[in-house]
Amino acid sequence: MSEPHILNARANKSLGQHFLFDPDILNRTALCTGPVEGRTVIEVGPGPGGLTAALLRNGAKKVIAVEMDPRFAENLRSWKECKEGRLSVVGGDGLTLDYEKLVEGESLPVKIIANLPYNVGTPMLVNWIKSKSWRGEMGLMFQHEVAIRVCAQPEDKHYGRLAVLSQAVANTHIAFTLPPGAFKPPPKVDSSVAVLMPLADEEKYPHLGALEKVTAAAFGQRRKMLRAALKSLAKTKNLDATEWLEKCDIDPTRRAETLTQHEFRALTDGFLLG
Repeated sequence: MSEPHILNARANKSLGQHFLFDPDILNRTALCTGPVEGRTVIEVGPGPGGLTAALLRNGAKKVIAVEMDPRFAENLRSWKECKEGRLSVVGGDGLTLDYEKLVEGESLPVKIIANLPYNVGTPMLVNWIKSKSWRGEMGLMFQHEVAIRVCAQPEDKHYGRLAVLSQAVANTHIAFTLPPGAFKPPPKVDSSVAVLMPLADEEKYPHLGALEKVTAAAFGQRRKMLRAALKSLAKTKNLDATEWLEKCDIDPTRRAETLTQHEFRALTDGFLLG
């Protein structure tokens, strides 16, 4: 098995790089969504390859490593697993990559397990949430505050658009949390692995684009009552916000952080019906 090393290369702050080297932590991260044996796994931002090696050691059928830093991409391409076809290294920006095309011919669904670059983790997650059937379980290392936002429940101050979107397609929980000292270089905050386990197809909400619009409006002015927060969005469909909410059996004086996943789905259905 190839072993990770940092090639005397410093982390690039502009790329949000913070590396893990502890074997136990890497193993826990690799297995945070359950066994990877026989599965294809996408890893974004592998850096020196600590998590990549852990995924391969645990029997991943194939790891597709997306790395925009040419220093680390070159290193990974030298691994014997790359020559054997168990490791594929893709250079480029993980935020703009066409993942559906990337996984053509792979055994689906594909897992995504990654210590994400902190500066792009949230938009990457939103893109993956809205992706199609190629994407399966996700285990993602974020800044702790972001992980909390993914897993938050109604009435929690961290509950917002990200939680509603995530939980429209998956059950979410935080697997574990790490202090800054676990990383090289250490970030300024704690980090946590958020796990997203896909809902059954019939339980997933299909209209994610519309749900994103509704939640953006509702939480964009979260201190306001919903009838005020949704007023501008309602006008785009010639709706009266109060009537729209009442038709969905939602009190117009409530605030966004009190609505459940079911109520946000009902609200979005009402918006689509106009």
